[in-house]
Amino acid sequence: MILEIVTISVKPGLEAEFEAGVAKAVPAFQTSKGCHGLELQRSHETPNRYFLFVRWESVEAHTVDFRGSPQFQEWRSCVGAFFESPPQVEHVATALHGFGGTIQS
Repeated sequence: MILEIVTISVKPGLEAEFEAGVAKAVPAFQTSKGCHGLELQRSHETPNRYFLFVRWESVEAHTVDFRGSPQFQEWRSCVGAFFESPPQVEHVATALHGFGGTIQS
């Protein structure tokens, strides 16, 4: 399992609209091959900064299958207008997990 971590800076004042756009885009992820769920977190210190966590079966499920799909276009149409700058994306794999045997969503 791969975790995609996306750092997104939203244009100030458009946070509520961005969050609504992400909610609208959830079905695009839900129907994507290899996607196992997502979570959006908002920074307390920098309220227009968000962290999107998406669980994928593999890096290719994200970079090939999703990005080449109509679902990716739907995602971008729901949220792209709110980006202050291009999102920063990293893919990580669990190296250690404390307190329990599995990562909870």
